[in-house]
Amino acid sequence: MDSDYGVPRELSEVQRKRALYQPELPPCLQVRVLPLLPLFLLAATLRPSPDSRPRSVAWQTARRQIPCSLPCRIGLTGADGVYGAHVISHAFPHTYGQPLAHFLRKTANVPDATVISEHPTVRVGVVFCGRQSPGGHNVIWGLHEAIKAHNPKSKLIGFLGGTDGLLAQKTLEITDEVLSSYKNQGGYDMLGRTKDQIRTKEQVNGTMASCQALKLDALVIIGGRLCGINLCIFHLLVNDMTIIIEQVVGVPVTLNGDLKNQFVETTVGFDTICKVNSQLISNVCTDALSAEKYYYFIRLMGRKASHVALECALQSHPNMVILGEEVAASKLTIFDITKQICDAVQARAEKDKNHGVVLIPEGLVESIPEFYALLQEIHGLHGKGVSMENISSQLSPWASALFEFLPPFIRKQLLLHPESDDSAQLSQIETEKLLAQLVETEMNKRLKEGTYKGKKFNAICHFFGYQARGALPSKFDCDYAYVSSSLTYYLDISYFFAPAVHMASVDLKGKAFELLRNNSTNFLMEDIYRNPGPLQFEGPGADSKPISLCVEDQDYMGRIKKLQEYLEKVKSIVKPGCSQDVLKAALSAMSSLTETLAIMTSSSTGQSPPL
Repeated sequence: MDSDYGVPRELSEVQRKRALYQPELPPCLQVRVLPLLPLFLLAATLRPSPDSRPRSVAWQTARRQIPCSLPCRIGLTGADGVYGAHVISHAFPHTYGQPLAHFLRKTANVPDATVISEHPTVRVGVVFCGRQSPGGHNVIWGLHEAIKAHNPKSKLIGFLGGTDGLLAQKTLEITDEVLSSYKNQGGYDMLGRTKDQIRTKEQVNGTMASCQALKLDALVIIGGRLCGINLCIFHLLVNDMTIIIEQVVGVPVTLNGDLKNQFVETTVGFDTICKVNSQLISNVCTDALSAEKYYYFIRLMGRKASHVALECALQSHPNMVILGEEVAASKLTIFDITKQICDAVQARAEKDKNHGVVLIPEGLVESIPEFYALLQEIHGLHGKGVSMENISSQLSPWASALFEFLPPFIRKQLLLHPESDDSAQLSQIETEKLLAQLVETEMNKRLKEGTYKGKKFNAICHFFGYQARGALPSKFDCDYAYVSSSLTYYLDISYFFAPAVHMASVDLKGKAFELLRNNSTNFLMEDIYRNPGPLQFEGPGADSKPISLCVEDQDYMGRIKKLQEYLEKVKSIVKPGCSQDVLKAALSAMSSLTETLAIMTSSSTGQSPPL
């Protein structure tokens, strides 16, 4: 065992109090025989047999044995377009088009249902992969409880140091003693982590060798869209990892909030990040309102999706928030954004308000068209082996002109070597300082011209990038992590040269964005700052969910309308004359859907629909 990992923490009074909290399981998981039955263990029974029997037979057999109710993806389904479904079905012949599994309540009446009472011991490996996010330790706690409920002799093996430890077979057996000081606590320090991805053939072979040497029945990868899900799982499955290991499971633990769909409500850690950042933003808002002479530009983590910025804006009510998705959709240039902020500053000055707070998502720089094109050129030159010192001299004329216009600190940051997914090092690019400098220059110009009558513009910049990543997780993330660890899902994927999990961007037609835009004028002009306060396990706010999730949940009739739109789209695509592939894909999907809905309807009799 590596002495740096798994050591007991010295807990404060608050931490000890939090460690005593036991997350509540939803009623659908409170099964009499197996209260924490992990679906990934049952899903292993659906693995194709050597004689390649039809999966429908195996599924019908296993379904009668699963006391199930939360929707979980057992198989893979195609994303947008028939071509994607066709390619995926060939790439994943053993998992494509399989039905959904659902945990049924104990009172559910399923004909010929039997509950398995005896289960073999299993050995499950778990690894942190990607940037740390609150709630990760609770995922491991939930896994430990799940497999021990399955069989007390089962083992949970943690890999030390992330994927490096996975390849090197550095392990730690997870026990009650090891977990005792990590329950409901932040960080990834129990096992350690890495942001490296499993993408090369050597890494895949090394992972397979480790699983085989340690005789693992399942491998659980805790991480985000790129690290934990996008490459690790699918590369392993593509390379027939199931020959060596029963199941590869991905748990979405990432602060970005960009790994969600109709099966996954949100990612573990997102609620904590938003609540901690919202409190910090609110403190800044109070300072701005008190000093009355500063504009604060705050950049928030979130990479390419602006979910964190949107949620924090709804919670803390800053004067402005610039969402990357809105900038990309409107094709706003850096000068358009600068003008928008300057006009807002001028409008507030006319009401004798010379202060304000502006939120900026981390991935904004890649949402601005000319910056995206510039970064693409820089990345292309990186790929050709051009050194950082020589890149600027080899840019195209227009890219060179933009590059030379930028201040030196931004030039240096744009030239940093891209991440492993070829995106810019967004956490290192100080977009907030660039915007503050451009706005200050423009406001000074307007002041000299006499078009601006307010006080001299003063800006203060912040990057709330690391303050919340290791924070004590919120109650919502503790509960969600604990429940998520009992589930398995293969997320819908799309194809473009390689398997990829689709990134969930902010929906500009969604209710959360609509709520923000409906209040944007009041936020801008009225200083209705809101402070949600610190994280709580008890008292007001302890059980609150992210506002953006609650707003979407309330749109019941909107979802009905959306469903009708999908049904009409199916009718327009699947009609006499369509291809056999289209017809087969539609029949497979609709058969699974109707069967799932029938089970869910029979198990929810007497329950009122959501509001």
